[in-house]
Amino acid sequence: MFYQKEVSQVFKECQSNQNGLTDQEVEQRHQQFGYNVLDEKKKESPFVIFLKQFQDLLVIILIIAAIISGVSGQLESTLVIVAVIIVNAILGTVQTLKAEKSLESLKKLSVPKAKVIRNGSIQEIDSTELTIGDIVQIEAGDIISGDGRIIQCSSLQINESALTGEVESVDKITDVIHEKVVVGDQKNMAFSGSLVTNGTGRYIVTSIGMQTEIGKIASMLNEAKERKTPLQKSLDEFSGKLSIGIMIICVIVLCLNLFLAKQSLLDSLMIAVALAVAAIPEALSSIVTIVLSMSTQKMVKENAIIKNLNSVESLGCVSVICSDKTGTLTQNKMTPQTIYFYDQLMNISDLDSRHHDHSVLLKSCILCNNAVINDEQRIGDPTELALIDLVNEYTQNDAEFKNTAVRKYELPFDSDRKLMSVSSLNHIYTKGAPDVIIKRCTSILINGRKEVLSKRHIDAIHKENQRCAHNGLRVLGFAYKDFNGSQIKLDDEHDLTFIGLISLMDPPRVESASAVEKCKLAGIKPIMITGDHVVTARSIAKKIGIYEDGDLSIDGQELDHMTENELDEKLTHISVYARVAPEHKIRIVKAWQKRGDIVAMTGDGVNDAPALKQSDIGVAMGITGTEVSKDAASMILTDDNFSTIVKAVITGRNVYRNIKNSINYLLSGNFAGILCVLIASLLLLPTPFFPVHLLFMNLITDSLPAIAIGMEASRNDVLKEKPRNSQDSILNKNTISQITYEGIVIAICTMCAYLMGLKGDPLTASTMAFATICLARLLHGFNCRSDQPLTKIGLLSNKSSVYAFLIGFALLHVILFVPVMHSLFMIHSISIIQLLCIYGFALIPTFIIQAKKMFVK
Repeated sequence: MFYQKEVSQVFKECQSNQNGLTDQEVEQRHQQFGYNVLDEKKKESPFVIFLKQFQDLLVIILIIAAIISGVSGQLESTLVIVAVIIVNAILGTVQTLKAEKSLESLKKLSVPKAKVIRNGSIQEIDSTELTIGDIVQIEAGDIISGDGRIIQCSSLQINESALTGEVESVDKITDVIHEKVVVGDQKNMAFSGSLVTNGTGRYIVTSIGMQTEIGKIASMLNEAKERKTPLQKSLDEFSGKLSIGIMIICVIVLCLNLFLAKQSLLDSLMIAVALAVAAIPEALSSIVTIVLSMSTQKMVKENAIIKNLNSVESLGCVSVICSDKTGTLTQNKMTPQTIYFYDQLMNISDLDSRHHDHSVLLKSCILCNNAVINDEQRIGDPTELALIDLVNEYTQNDAEFKNTAVRKYELPFDSDRKLMSVSSLNHIYTKGAPDVIIKRCTSILINGRKEVLSKRHIDAIHKENQRCAHNGLRVLGFAYKDFNGSQIKLDDEHDLTFIGLISLMDPPRVESASAVEKCKLAGIKPIMITGDHVVTARSIAKKIGIYEDGDLSIDGQELDHMTENELDEKLTHISVYARVAPEHKIRIVKAWQKRGDIVAMTGDGVNDAPALKQSDIGVAMGITGTEVSKDAASMILTDDNFSTIVKAVITGRNVYRNIKNSINYLLSGNFAGILCVLIASLLLLPTPFFPVHLLFMNLITDSLPAIAIGMEASRNDVLKEKPRNSQDSILNKNTISQITYEGIVIAICTMCAYLMGLKGDPLTASTMAFATICLARLLHGFNCRSDQPLTKIGLLSNKSSVYAFLIGFALLHVILFVPVMHSLFMIHSISIIQLLCIYGFALIPTFIIQAKKMFVK
């Protein structure tokens, strides 16, 4: 590890020197190491993706059915079946082509130019030309290209939040770090994609392209495979079982017609094909896509953009949310919390620039500061930006303050002294670590007077500093002294007068606590995963309710030392992970997934991207999030609000419920049709339905009510339910028994109408059976809206269901009463009495099903 080596050793290993590389060496290294670019994973062509859509067993059965229909002369059936198959394939292809662009976004982080030392002089080159051994010169505002060991620095601070998740800039050093540390603590290294916020420096490039920390993240993004959502798995399982069942039934019907009814092979095949078409819910894939699409449009209004449609449903069974701290649960903005003058802890709001002690402290804040705020931008360390905001807010009406807060000379901050000093008109002001500041002080400022700094004073200051640190606050100490000289020196940072302490933190979002509470109510375990220190992370987690008594908080090094078994044992008790690297986040996500949990991971930085992709639901921040995190995620929060996830969970649970109800509707209706054909075949009766009847049922009585059911309004009470098990099949015992029961009721009523029509002729019987099952299924759409009776949810509360029924009812009656339709749909004219019988038999299933629901509830 280069951070554990002396600069001279790094030069030796990289075969470079202070004069940089020669042009010949650069050319050789480009051939040896390649260029400073990220590898791109080869993608499948749209045509290959389109062909893969036909691998589904149900689709293959439909293709066979279309071929048989075509051979037998039923061109209408063939065209309809082929159209349905192609539409579904196109939808699947379009969805798949929303390809991940994570690597492309990672490339965007590389700046186009870099300043390097080559042939002994500074040159500006494309960052892609950077190679091992190059000496790169950096200054405030630069973005690092390529990882490297820092060899020179002056007040150098680099913000690595996109890589580590820490909001504070890191003070860089050139010294060796002997112990093994995580990326966030490698203070003598510069990492690609990081932003220089202060100072200047030079580093020798030690890694480029895929070998950089960002490159490693790119590799992990390639390795992290897209996981199927629980609904996809359940529908795949359902399709497999349904396909086998359909094939068995079709073979049985084929044999019955061949050997018992003594029909020809072609006629028998056509009846079997018609049955297959009736049994397969061709519209299911389209209906699921439509319902999910409608839900995504609704979620956009609730500040959540869903990139992958199936992710909507996955939200419904999320049982763990692994959340990044910075910018997700917190405001991603350092904010002063308290101010301490000797023996007086006060709120920020109590500041008064006209009070002598307050004015001196505020001058220290504005003068010991290198951040810049103007109308267009905010440049600098977040802590220093917070101090400028503080001064601006409490001195805006104090003209005298601005006249006396004049900066002359600066003694820059460095990590050894942990201090920064600035001379003003007649004073030196010093800012730094409280424990260092106090050692440089001999007096203390109390209400405008300087008193000798006693042990009692020192103990009180240390006590306050420890209290703040224990609560996860960052604490800065401030001191000053009279000074009439010119340029200040290190020796001037002694015999100071202590002014006070300011504590700062990145505060939790206002809505985070209530969102966490709702998560727990919903049976979801929230976990904080952050690059920050354990104490700070645990403090924030306590404030918002993630960390409770009895929970554990660990850092990345502790996690490294844990075996898989140890992690599995403690997993459910760990609420906070701190100082973690990208590989740690993936390990945590995988550990929960191994237990069968559906995991959502939130984040905004480059460091979050692999875990966002590995998780079942990756949730990126739309405002503060990097392009990498957005592209790796399944969902983007446009308001960066953690509580939006809770709304998304409610939507997800309702979507699953609605899709399940739609499937119940489709299968119970299809099962009724299958039973009617089976019963007629067993009794050696004429077929109750012609293929054109079955196609009308699939296109009208299946699609419209099923889509309407999918648009049923959301209920907030779903939050009180526990997350459903992702292993649960969409067709569990209760669902199958419900489908069977409802299908039998509809089939019995349909066969009653059929037998009544059979007293006349087979065509009348077929017409009555067709009209009865169509109308019964249209009415059944109201039954499948909810497990509650209509008296509770309201008949008209879902207007889409009403419209679906009215359209289906109107189209059915056009077929029944418009003569030109009779030959096309193989319909016989019916009398008013027969029509009333159809209405009666069609209504009976709804009365029976509603009565049962009222009785059960």
